Amino acid sequence: MANMNEMMKQAKQMQDRLMRAKEDAALKTIEASAGGNMVTVVVSGRPEVVSLRIDPSVVSADDTEMLQDLVIAAVNEGIRKSQKMVEDEMSKLLGGLKIPGL
Repeated sequence: MANMNEMMKQAKQMQDRLMRAKEDAALKTIEASAGGNMVTVVVSGRPEVVSLRIDPSVVSADDTEMLQDLVIAAVNEGIRKSQKMVEDEMSKLLGGLKIPGL
């Protein structure tokens, strides 16, 4: 029975470490861009867009479709990088063990 209690204690400690790591990763940010840095986005580990910069030279009333495509590409890349950053942080803690939902 003492062995089971020790296992439960270790599981709780691991859970606490995972939660702290996830919270820490949520505070970190990454940057992604599209169109040769014409559109740059900063995304947190939550993932949430923190900032968006658009080079004025890419703003044209005649070609809003290109600007929209660049914004979408930058945001999607930022989200992918953010998710990868969080996965990497969790992987460090778990030693490569994949746990669904983390």
